[in-house]
Amino acid sequence: MLEVELKPCFLTPKRIQPEYPLFVYLPGMDGTGQLLRSQTAGLELGFDVRCLAIPRQDLTTWDVLTNNVLDLIHAELEKSSQRPVYLCGESFGGCLAMKVAIQAPQLFKRIILINPASSFKLRPWLNWASQLTYLVHPCLYEVGALGLLPFLASLQRMTRSDRQELLKSMRSVPPETVLWRLSLLREFHVEDEQLRRLSQPILLLAGVQDRLLPSVDEVRRLANILPNSKMLLLPHSGHACLLESDTNLYKIMQNYNFLESNAEVMQAVEAGNKVR
Repeated sequence: MLEVELKPCFLTPKRIQPEYPLFVYLPGMDGTGQLLRSQTAGLELGFDVRCLAIPRQDLTTWDVLTNNVLDLIHAELEKSSQRPVYLCGESFGGCLAMKVAIQAPQLFKRIILINPASSFKLRPWLNWASQLTYLVHPCLYEVGALGLLPFLASLQRMTRSDRQELLKSMRSVPPETVLWRLSLLREFHVEDEQLRRLSQPILLLAGVQDRLLPSVDEVRRLANILPNSKMLLLPHSGHACLLESDTNLYKIMQNYNFLESNAEVMQAVEAGNKVR
């Protein structure tokens, strides 16, 4: 874990599958990369999974974070051919995924955005409150994290261990880092024209019961901008929908024809090998 504290890195599951497409997950505000754990087994049926972990003390800009992610992806591709890459961003990671995709659109075969926090400015009270959090004493952050849980997730749809893991991840982020990441969300901006240039298939997911952000409004807005997008509203899900027991991201991708066939994957890998 020392590497995670020094610079952004990819967490790698025990099961390495270099012959499969690379699935890159960019996490929410916690930045730990640990909260994909309930989805990993399902995703490993068709992907080689990597989760971005951002150091707890990381106070870098969107541009630096974007370049860090791209460097990590290129390093993975150097190790195991020019295979297809799926980019998935959730909440804060949804914003980062947009930045990454805009900078290197040719790199990604598919993109998934889940409750993207690009909707942050659509909640005026949240935007206003985030500017006052510097007044909160650090010892109160632990209590605040517990109070925020019902806004982050539909707790009744999560296992006890996943609820505990969510709370643990929230409490792991120092107050100064929370303030910095909130400031990044306040200033986040991408031009609609930049998004329109993303021609690959994009899947937009939103929890209808999201009490933290207006995610439904945001994915509808993005669906009108992104030229090749599909939108799925999860009627009973909250903001942290990937932690809910009834949510299976791999099955969602299957049901929405968002997976390449094995033949297409092999053709892409072979083409990459020939180029090399």
